[in-house]
Amino acid sequence: MKILPSIFNDVIGPIMRGPSSSHTAASWRAGKMAIQILNDELTQALIEFDKDGAWVTNYKDQGTVLGMDGGLLEIDMADDRMKRTDEIAEQRGIIIDYKISTFPNTHANSMQITLTGKKGGKVKILAASLGGGSFELQEVDGFPVNMKGDYHELFMWSNQDISKEINDILPDHTTLSINEKSGKYLYIYESFKSFDHVLIQHIDSLSEVEKVANVKPIMPITAGRQSNPPFSTIESLVEYSKNSNLSLGELGLMYEQHRSGLSEQELKDKMQNIIELIEGSIAIGLRGTSHEDRILPQQSHLIEKAEKSKKILQNSIINSIVKNVAAIMEAKSALEVIVANPTAGSCGTVGAAMKAVADDIGATMEDKIMAYYAAGLVGAYFAMGPGFSAEEHGCQVECGASAGMAAAGIVDFFGGTAEQALGAGSMAIQNMIGLVCDPIADRVEAPCLGKNTSAAVNALSSATMAVAGFAHLIPLDQVLETVVRVSADMPTCVKCTGLGGLAITPAAIALKEKLNQAK
Repeated sequence: MKILPSIFNDVIGPIMRGPSSSHTAASWRAGKMAIQILNDELTQALIEFDKDGAWVTNYKDQGTVLGMDGGLLEIDMADDRMKRTDEIAEQRGIIIDYKISTFPNTHANSMQITLTGKKGGKVKILAASLGGGSFELQEVDGFPVNMKGDYHELFMWSNQDISKEINDILPDHTTLSINEKSGKYLYIYESFKSFDHVLIQHIDSLSEVEKVANVKPIMPITAGRQSNPPFSTIESLVEYSKNSNLSLGELGLMYEQHRSGLSEQELKDKMQNIIELIEGSIAIGLRGTSHEDRILPQQSHLIEKAEKSKKILQNSIINSIVKNVAAIMEAKSALEVIVANPTAGSCGTVGAAMKAVADDIGATMEDKIMAYYAAGLVGAYFAMGPGFSAEEHGCQVECGASAGMAAAGIVDFFGGTAEQALGAGSMAIQNMIGLVCDPIADRVEAPCLGKNTSAAVNALSSATMAVAGFAHLIPLDQVLETVVRVSADMPTCVKCTGLGGLAITPAAIALKEKLNQAK
């Protein structure tokens, strides 16, 4: 069975700090997995980026170092200590080096991680950031793997073929993969259940086994308990919604129940926690934030100030949207806790638009939960299509995706049908096809703030048009296919590399030099 994207693993989340989900969150996750595979107290780490990859120019400024250091040091992303990982590494006597080199890889966001432990343990891992905080470990010590942090996995290294012995003690609900290379073997158990301590001790005691590592899942939703929902394609989703008379929010909740194996109440509680964190980041931003290494000062408070002095429209929902977007983006740039939604670069759109509409109509928490599930389902289909990597597709998969998600969520708030919500998502994404990613000074602040604001207002207008009866013309699945096709024609310089667009204007170059000199 093909593993479906999870709304919590792949769309609304991760809960994180830092400027970029691709850089900061994905590297944190890769580091957190790598340290478990090492299974030794870390003394030294070497992180390499390929000279032809997308991260060569910006891995420091977009938070890759911050995320990787935090993951290797096993510091939770919500922990305030994430703001001083370099200091903590020094206190522990851990050396973490970063280097540009050359190594075989298949993704623009590839990294090679080599770890050394206090007891002599060593491991080399090839990993890739897939966008929106999603990641994949692709090789461990030269053996091919496909790890995304959503299973319990037990690694067993041996210089002998002990396949029969390992298979004979295979636990229930567990699969076994066997990798061989030059007379060396790597056996991996994979399960949605944790492995019994007695089993691990038994395997570790086998004379043929050189090393064992018990790797626990780090994603919110564990894989392996999935069942197929009653719809697969967007076309079948529309048909099912008509026959069942369910809203897109109800269908999104149903989808995640099938994906996760969790109960409806458990999933509602999870989404409520996410919503509270998002609205909390708005409150943090509005209270005022600061950070030395950022471009923009606090500006979110200026909307209310201008409104009070009657310089702008009074009591406008647009004012609320702009204020909310700015607040979330300011919290992000100050390294406060935010929710990538679906990415950190586009984290302002969904939360800002949804809160503004919810406040305007007096929505309950239950209303919000269902609207977020509507948004999440559109995001899940986006994840099945182009995904959320700006290094592959530009900002059309960040602010474009978030606009489509927010539009669907707003339709759910309005009481619209699932078909209308999908139509709104289609219109909103259509309006942002071809959007480039060209962050100024490699900080994910500008033009990201404006793009998030445009995406949020676009979401509101698209939802309004859809519920009023405007035609979206192009089905959502065909819009997503177009995103992929257009990205193939976009030059790499405008795909989050800092090598094109606004990023190479004289003003942007001067800003970057000023920030770098201040470090």
